Amino acid sequence: MSTDRLEHRQDRIESLLDIESIDAIWFARPQNFTWLTGGRNVIDHTALIGVAAAGYTRDNGFVCVTKNTEAERLRTEELPNNFTIISYEWHEQSLDTAVAMHTPTASAADFDLPDAKQIEGSRLRRPLAASDIQPYRELSHEVATAIERVTKEINPGDTEQEVAAALEAIHAERGIRTPVILVGGRDRLSTYQHVTPTTATIDSCVMISVTAERNGRHVSATRTVAFEESALRWLREYHTMAMRIEVTALDATREATRDDGTAADVFDAISEAYAALDKPEEWRHHHQGGATGFVTQEWITTPDNHEAIESPLTYAYNPTIQQARSEDTALLIDDTIEVISTTGNWPTQRVTSCRSSFGMDRHRVFDST
Repeated sequence: MSTDRLEHRQDRIESLLDIESIDAIWFARPQNFTWLTGGRNVIDHTALIGVAAAGYTRDNGFVCVTKNTEAERLRTEELPNNFTIISYEWHEQSLDTAVAMHTPTASAADFDLPDAKQIEGSRLRRPLAASDIQPYRELSHEVATAIERVTKEINPGDTEQEVAAALEAIHAERGIRTPVILVGGRDRLSTYQHVTPTTATIDSCVMISVTAERNGRHVSATRTVAFEESALRWLREYHTMAMRIEVTALDATREATRDDGTAADVFDAISEAYAALDKPEEWRHHHQGGATGFVTQEWITTPDNHEAIESPLTYAYNPTIQQARSEDTALLIDDTIEVISTTGNWPTQRVTSCRSSFGMDRHRVFDST
């Protein structure tokens, strides 16, 4: 982790310590541990709490507490040099009791720690640090490159699981995890919103949706290919609508930075766009996405969500009409929004917002007929 990034984390934490009148904060949940350290505390990916807690105390600065079996690996491979590591014998204590021995009484944690305030961590993770932006751009490009490579290599008759495995293998080579991967042909797309990969074979079309992660940062993207003319006609009609709604959401997001807008304001723009395209109830069939970052979704846009639109931050909206979906990760800086999960090697179409003349190039259905 760069010095600038760690200084940003320290500044944000010290501000929270002052606001909460506490002297220490601890993170054992993987998303917060990674936000603070740039490393991972996970062995079992099904566990909500990792094998180490990273923290910051007024007296000792950056500290990490872990069992003796993990200390050297974390020191060598996962943690910046600024962290002091405190280890405990794995058979003598649990993580929470070990942390409690080394923390002031006035503290906060994102896991069960005796006498500590509970903290979720989202407010610390947002907005992004300036030093997060370039790594986010690089990851987004790599994810887009991988999904486009795999999607273009699919042939009718391939199974959904084969497609998913190919994408996960490319990601793994680059140190990218794929916590969400959806792959579906026409039959399953016509039936289900979330097409988790099965042994079903690809037929006249395929859609791949992924959320990928590296060093805590999450990127979401969707690509669609048509292999038959009938599927291409069906997809193009609805995909064009979905693209316009996505651009409307991005338009509303950039406008919200000027007007102190919220997630609910973006939702209003989305629902109005569905209505303008004569699909007023379609938004009810799938969530519409929202802010992303160091978790898959920091929040999703709903009529009652009053989370502020923040900058710099990444957003991934995924409007869906008749299972045609337009989705990418966009970076908001001030009131400028830019799609970053792109390569320049996929066909695009210029579409305009349903609420203004604002336009963006969006990824079309790939014609492989």
